[in-house]
Amino acid sequence: MAIPQFIVDLRTRIGHDPLWLIGVTAIVLYDDRVLLVRRSDNGVWAPVTGIVDPGEEPADAAIREVAEETGVTAVPERLVWVHATAPVVHVNGDRAQYLDHVFVLNWQAGKPYPADDESTDARWFPVTALPPMPEHLRARISAGLVAGERTRFDWTGGP
Repeated sequence: MAIPQFIVDLRTRIGHDPLWLIGVTAIVLYDDRVLLVRRSDNGVWAPVTGIVDPGEEPADAAIREVAEETGVTAVPERLVWVHATAPVVHVNGDRAQYLDHVFVLNWQAGKPYPADDESTDARWFPVTALPPMPEHLRARISAGLVAGERTRFDWTGGP
């Protein structure tokens, strides 16, 4: 997977220690289809995901990641879910956890293809016939398919 330079620089100082990062998930819709990529690191079908660069707006990161990974132009419609992911260990041993922003984006132009080395395939799938994928990725797509204007927030309680 392509690692942003600011993370490469941090990793020279902290090694594989855990990093708390800002992430985005882009649920790109076109009619009754959703855009998915087959990740090159593990072969899993997934919505486009990525890391927000320092100073970058999360919605801009979603647009950028979709273009970089699939060649598709899409515009954000709404933020549907903000949540902390489970801790992950990447294939290179780096440990991280993400504050993920799940956006619904609407397709504007372009035919999907694997535009960088992060994926081996990119294509549209009917929302009713998704390929096998981990439940945490399916949950992000489901959040994007729920109608309405409200953003989902996970919380542990409080007043």
